[in-house]
Amino acid sequence: LIIKCRTCRQKVRECSGDTDHHEGMSSDDELTAAEETEFQKSKDNILEDSKKVFEDVHADFCDIRKILLKFQEWKERFPDSYCDAYVSFCLPKLLNPLIRAQLINWNPLEQNFTKLEDMPWFRAIEEFSDTGNMPES
Repeated sequence: LIIKCRTCRQKVRECSGDTDHHEGMSSDDELTAAEETEFQKSKDNILEDSKKVFEDVHADFCDIRKILLKFQEWKERFPDSYCDAYVSFCLPKLLNPLIRAQLINWNPLEQNFTKLEDMPWFRAIEEFSDTGNMPES
């Protein structure tokens, strides 16, 4: 099928007299205008649906910073219990859905994408992790 499409495009270029084409410089993944519109519509629907995922969750449990603050309080008030709970193994699984929901629209291939290090959830996790390196800990 790919070879057939490539051959069709080559014949169209030959018939139209297009001499600007350089072999190997085009992609078989190029989308038509209709496909691009359908893709954008589908993407918009997914983004709209993703906003509804946490709409019935209490605000304290869908904000990574607030969740980590609760764990920090636990760590400070009950260090033995915190240590026995193996929280460092649990946090990635707990935060994974929240992070994934925030990364749905992230595209590192776009020209003006936000670096992971600049995202609020990344900074919150980084700050939480650095508290363990404080001298009094």
